[in-house]
Amino acid sequence: MQLDYLEDKWDDTLAASMDEPELLRYRSNLLGSDPRLTNFGGGNTSAKISGIDPITGSTVDVLWVKGSGGDLGTIKRSGFATLYQDKLEALKSRYRGLDFEDEMVALYPLCAFGQNSTAPSIDTPLHAFVPERHVDHLHPDWAIALAASANGPALLERLRDEQGIHLVWLPWKRPGFELGLWLESAIAQNPGCDGVILGSHGLFTWGATSRESYVSTLRVLDAIGKFVVPRIEARGTARFGGQVAATRDDRNALVAAVAPVLRGAFTKASGKRPVMHYHATQDVLEFVNSTDVAKLAARGTSCPDHFLRTKVKPMLVEWDVTTGTTEDLIAAAQAALPAYADDYRAYYEANREPESPAMRGSDPSVILIPGVGLLSFGKNAAEARVTGEFYTNAIHVMDGATSLGDLAPAAADIDAKMVCDNYVSLPAKEAFNIEYWALEEAKLQRMPAEKEMARRVVVVVGAGPGIGRAVARRVLTEGAVVVCADIQANLAEETAEVLRSEFGKDVAVGVAVDITNRESVQQLYAAAALRYGGLDTIVIVAAVFFAPDEAGNLPDALFRKTFDVNVYGSFVAADEGAKALLRQGTGGDIVLVSSANALVAKKGSIAYDTSKTAVNHLVRELAVTYAPSIRVNAVAPATVVSGSQMFPKDRVISSLAKYKIDFDHDEDEDVLRERLAEFYAQRTLLKGRVSPKEVTEAIYIMASPRFYLTTGHVVPVDAGLNEALLR
Repeated sequence: MQLDYLEDKWDDTLAASMDEPELLRYRSNLLGSDPRLTNFGGGNTSAKISGIDPITGSTVDVLWVKGSGGDLGTIKRSGFATLYQDKLEALKSRYRGLDFEDEMVALYPLCAFGQNSTAPSIDTPLHAFVPERHVDHLHPDWAIALAASANGPALLERLRDEQGIHLVWLPWKRPGFELGLWLESAIAQNPGCDGVILGSHGLFTWGATSRESYVSTLRVLDAIGKFVVPRIEARGTARFGGQVAATRDDRNALVAAVAPVLRGAFTKASGKRPVMHYHATQDVLEFVNSTDVAKLAARGTSCPDHFLRTKVKPMLVEWDVTTGTTEDLIAAAQAALPAYADDYRAYYEANREPESPAMRGSDPSVILIPGVGLLSFGKNAAEARVTGEFYTNAIHVMDGATSLGDLAPAAADIDAKMVCDNYVSLPAKEAFNIEYWALEEAKLQRMPAEKEMARRVVVVVGAGPGIGRAVARRVLTEGAVVVCADIQANLAEETAEVLRSEFGKDVAVGVAVDITNRESVQQLYAAAALRYGGLDTIVIVAAVFFAPDEAGNLPDALFRKTFDVNVYGSFVAADEGAKALLRQGTGGDIVLVSSANALVAKKGSIAYDTSKTAVNHLVRELAVTYAPSIRVNAVAPATVVSGSQMFPKDRVISSLAKYKIDFDHDEDEDVLRERLAEFYAQRTLLKGRVSPKEVTEAIYIMASPRFYLTTGHVVPVDAGLNEALLR
């Protein structure tokens, strides 16, 4: 098989060890690994596999089909629903017609084979009724470019003439039982066809085996690529009407400034904080900088998979790209928001039915900014990224469709109002019927409740190994995203990478920061805004301790540095963070880490102890200064030996010597740590060791919404250190 654009990744040796369900899983993962073949979560694959009926013991055909909400690139064997093929066929006799097709969905689980509880996809009948053993239904940009072209049927004739691929055209129909019957009929009427293009939707291909279906899919899509891509490239700079704006060199700074304003406006409007993702790929920039961006954006998207994420259309911020300032962009964005909301509410009211679900919100999920790029929003970082990727898919579709307009006239039944330079979007009513489909609403209602810190952006200052990393992990377990900041860039990135490997690639970013440098701190919060759209919570763990010499003395330079980092640095990190929170306008939380040492007078650590005393009062001052919108609290742990970067071996030895605890310099560092930790535990009322776990939990509680009426307080975590009791 000769492929010009795609790659055959099938490994015969690997596949030889697999049974039929595993081959389906393998095929699905291969197809989902290439974004040119399908988008995240989009498309379905299936196989009709012989199985033994657990009741009768007879051999039956079982439809294995991707379950509802699954992703082809990552799907496991357990992600496929299994249904009796003969029972699905029997549903045709129960079908009462188009007006009643939604009631068929409730019958799919009754066709389940075995004890499989995976929910069948709405596309199940489309796969069941294709008369082939293996079926691939994908949403490739190249194929949807044909499907979203006003001259789509004629393009398929040209495709057949040029590439020898015979595809059947089916006009738009909402996915469901009726479309499954249409698909079955179309294939029966066109024996030997290579596949079916569903208008505004996607592509169906098939084969007798998993391997044959995979090959057929690649062959068809590569042929479509050969038909579409050269024509896109031939338009060159004339694509989308040509370029009328240039990308701004300061686009990152512009996003960092405007994103928190938008995020704050969305939060006030809906009560829910979105997370943002910024996209500035070449294809996105060419689109937002083009002559036709306003016309094409107003048409909206075509493929249902796209606008379920992106809404029916994006918001375009129109501003002076050449000479506009940051303030000009912010003003233009603020002016565009109410107009978009009014337009979306009008769309909802014009198309709603008495039984339609309530409007889910009138804020955009995609914002286009000429000269800058695309901002996408979601309930978490992954959803925000994927939403932008879906609109990027839509851009590719528009690029393809508008590049094919001169090949043939538009179909006679196309509504000219829905066409822009050969690109056709769905009529508003059809788009609404998908977006507010009762079945889609039911799927949303089944989603689990959001976690306590969901939608929140947390900045952890001092996020290296130890308490900072533990805090970052703790907020991630409760749904937040985190900016891991540390003076050592390698430690910040190391923490972020550890967390990404555990929680997903979108949840954490590492940033270097020197909290004694105000400009560096400003850059930290700008980085948070650029990556996630803003911030909500700041945890300041960063601090230094310098062990004195044997006489208990500390050089003046180290004394000053202790106060520079622990007091001034904490102030700057909190002060700049508060400014960022106030610009966003949604309030927030700041948690500092103090120490039980702030209340205990003793020899040998005067610089550290007095710096933490200053931190205690800094908390109170900041709480007064930033009330009522920002809470400021602190956690004061007793000495944490285990897992703390502030306790290298030399400090452990210094402390053992200070407290006259017997030790040998040659002993293992962990043994010395244990001895010191036990000493600290025994001097407390509760005889307990204070570990990063207890400190982390206290920080989390103060950073979470639980203590929403507490500010200006320092919470001890010291196992009852008698010397630190307030008196």
